[in-house]
Amino acid sequence: MILLRRLLGDVLRERRRDQGRTLREVSAAARVSLGYLSEVERGQKEASSELLGSICEALDVPLSEVLREVSDNLALAESLPLVHPVPTPGPLHVTNVAA
Repeated sequence: MILLRRLLGDVLRERRRDQGRTLREVSAAARVSLGYLSEVERGQKEASSELLGSICEALDVPLSEVLREVSDNLALAESLPLVHPVPTPGPLHVTNVAA
């Protein structure tokens, strides 16, 4: 299952890294604890719309742009075929074969 919070965290982390900024810098600018921002970026916490707005403002990126990128990534992930494991055969049973 694709987790929206993980995709959102990936986009936020990528934007922050593209700017060459640290978690500490962005958390201070967004007035969010460093630990919480880290959990949001790792997809471990669901961020409220207010929190997302603060993070995007700190990154100087429109929230709509972040959500659009998340939506595009979600659409791409949904279009990928699911990989199902190939069933492995059970143990071989040899029967008495007369020649």
